[in-house]
Amino acid sequence: MASIIKASINLNEIPKDKIINGKKGKYLPITITLNDEVDQFGNQGPVIVDQTKEERDAKTAKTYLGNVKVVWTNGTNVDAAPRDNMPAAAPKAKVEDNDLPF
Repeated sequence: MASIIKASINLNEIPKDKIINGKKGKYLPITITLNDEVDQFGNQGPVIVDQTKEERDAKTAKTYLGNVKVVWTNGTNVDAAPRDNMPAAAPKAKVEDNDLPF
């Protein structure tokens, strides 16, 4: 496991026509984006309803459901968002591999 990502969504924003009736229940296809920068609220990206290719080509407005925040990471995937009263993580040092013996 490389990261734990916490999300919250506004259930009132779910478009009923996008819900898929599957064999084991009802599903809503979503997209989660992780941005490089943390916003003013500590969020690292949005949760949106998936769009079809036709909707993307037509530049249809996205349906935003909520936000995501990385709350834990082992450092190999993404950085965790800073927590309240905690300093932001120091930038990672660049590792030069030209001195390695192999």
